[in-house]
Formats: sequence, C-alpha cells, structure tokens
Amino acid sequence: MTAPMPRFAALACLLVLLLTPAAARAADRVGTVKALAAQMRQAGAGSGAYVIDLQSGRKLYGIRAGTPRMPASVEKLYTSATALRRLGPVARLSTDALAETAPAGGVVDGDLYLRGAGDPNFDIVDSSNLAQQVAQAGIRRVTGRVIGDESAFDARRGVPSSGFALSSDVGGPLSALTFNRGRTGRGAPYWQNRPANFAASFFTKQLRHLGVAVAGGARRGVTAEDAVPVGAWRSATLADLLRQMNQPSDNFMAETLIKIVGSKFGGAGSTAAGAAVATAELETLGMSPRIVDGSGLSRSDRTSPSDVVTLLAELQDDAAFTGSLGVAGRSGTIADRMRGTAAQDRCRAKTGTLHDVSALAGYCVTRYGGEVAFAFLMNYVNPWSARALQDRMAIALANYRP
Repeated sequence: MTAPMPRFAALACLLVLLLTPAAARAADRVGTVKALAAQMRQAGAGSGAYVIDLQSGRKLYGIRAGTPRMPASVEKLYTSATALRRLGPVARLSTDALAETAPAGGVVDGDLYLRGAGDPNFDIVDSSNLAQQVAQAGIRRVTGRVIGDESAFDARRGVPSSGFALSSDVGGPLSALTFNRGRTGRGAPYWQNRPANFAASFFTKQLRHLGVAVAGGARRGVTAEDAVPVGAWRSATLADLLRQMNQPSDNFMAETLIKIVGSKFGGAGSTAAGAAVATAELETLGMSPRIVDGSGLSRSDRTSPSDVVTLLAELQDDAAFTGSLGVAGRSGTIADRMRGTAAQDRCRAKTGTLHDVSALAGYCVTRYGGEVAFAFLMNYVNPWSARALQDRMAIALANYRP
C-alpha cells in the first residue's frame, strides 16, 4: 500500500502545477487552442498563425491565417521547395573547364574557359581539384588565357532590397562563378569587384603551379559554343545545399539558388526570373504568395500562414526538405531555443527575422505520437519578444494530445 503523500509535498506539487505555463503542460485540442490563442493575443493584429494536424488534415488553430505577411527568411522554404521540385534532391551544380580547341600534344591552341553554373560553395580547394583534372588530362600549355564565364547569371551583384547593389545582408557578390563566396582574402577590398575575373586569375595561378603554362592574363568572357570539356567539378547535392542554407538561414545561398532556378527554367539567371518560376510552381499547389527574392530580405515579399502550411503539408514526406530544417534545441537558428522543453528534438522549423518581423514555421511531432505543421508570421513586432511567444506556441504543440 502506498503511503499517503505528506501535506507539504502535495502542496508543493500543486504550486508547481499552478506556476507551470499552460504551454508546457499536456493539453487536448481545446486546451492547446487556448494556449496558442493566449500567445497570439500578445503578438498583435499584424500577426497571423495557422496549425493543422497532419494525421487528420484538420485545422487545429488559425487566426488571420489567410492574410499575407512579410515572411522574412521563411521565404527560403519556397526557394527550397521550388528547387527540389524542379531539380530533384540529388542534383549537383557543375563548374566546368573547357578548351577552345581540342588539346593536341598537350597544347590548347586558344583559350581555356572556366564556366560556372552557380555553385555557391566553389572555393580555392575545389578550384585546385579542377586545375589538377586539367593537368591530368595531359595539358601542358594554353596559348591563350583563362576566361571566367559567369554568363549563366545576370550582372547584378545584389538583391531587390538593396537596389541590386552588393549588400552585407546577402554576404557576397552574386555570380554564377562564385569563388570563395566573393571574398578577396584581404582586408581591403574585402569583396571581389569582378568575381569571374578573380576566379579565372586564381585558376590561372593554380594551373601554372601545376606546370601548365598559360600565355595570357585572365579575363571575363563567354565560353565558345564548340569548346571541348577537359574537366568538371561537381557541387554537393541539392539536399546537402538546402541543409547548409536553411539551418543557418544563409541569404547568399538562397539568392544564388533563386538565380539558378531562373537560369534553368525561367529563361534568365536573374532574381526576377527565378521568382517567377517559384511563383508558378507554388501556384500548382493552390498557393498565391508574392515572391520578390529567394531569401526573404525584401519587405515586398508576402505570404500567408495558410499558404506556408499548405507547402509544409505537401512536402511532409520529402526527407530533403524536412531534413534541411533546424531542430529545436539542437541545430540551426533554433539550436539555442526551446532547450529542455517538450519541443526540443520534436520540432523542426525555419525562422525568419527582419528588424520588425519574426516568423517560425515547421513541424512538431507531439509527445503523444501526433504530428502538426504550423506557421507563425508576426509583423510589426519586437523580434525578441515574438520569439518567446513562438517558442511557447511550439511547446504547446509538442504537448498536444490529439
């Protein structure tokens, strides 16, 4: 027989229960809705939320769910989905070395082209590996020069929010032939002014170091149509790139990716062309966001919580998509959030932040075996305060008992 609990212990347990926020306790549908609504009242009229139970497909909670808001970096979910649906998770980006004429006796009579396709991670090590391929192909002399080809993209180095000028918010000049993310490796100038020239010049040095004589100096240009491939460096898979993009919320990768989508499916390697492809792709899912860029930096981007959740529900079984998201208390931009709560390890999400915008969208597997998809888009708020509200809401979802 169990001994009766001492009165002071019973009172202590009751006190803990009373002081524990409702979001941290298990709740049924009604209790969960109350917990979510309590937080949304503090978020203000510029905010909206939508949550569905993925197992039943039913709405669990919604407020101003159809009203378009600035998504900030939640926009990257749209860029990710478009790239996955158009390219596939195992797609890779190739940076190619091509000769103007077929090598004969170890000599390229003419120029050697270094042609980029937008690999955002192409760096000094990758370039060195590509140079070794050229040398191993038996090439010992180039009578012309190395020409850097970035023609897959337009010449704009920035994004709409910066008037297409180079911006620190993006983190480097946008180019189809990115090299070391546009950094010079020096304090001044910090960024490369002419990325294609910079990459071609460095590639020339690497070739010469390997014993390949290159007669002329590097410059920017376009690959000849009948150029002969002599080497190729392939990027990580798209699934890997999306994880590298979404977990730390990498604007440079997102803006590069939207241009890649434009170059391959929109007729031009521009932000506008990529945004048009993304808009058309999402319309096939019954969504109608306003997409201006790939990262969410633009204050002209608009989407609703219901549209975001529609996408999450559509891609809930796509491992490349869901695996690109940060895990509460563990990784990405939510590595330090919701630690020690029911949401830790149970919720995967993408954050979004501008100076008066905060957003959180993703999935939670509940403590009781359910799964929900959610989107909290909060505009005209203090981002730090909004994050606290979002964390409590995610914890409430992790504690939801269907």
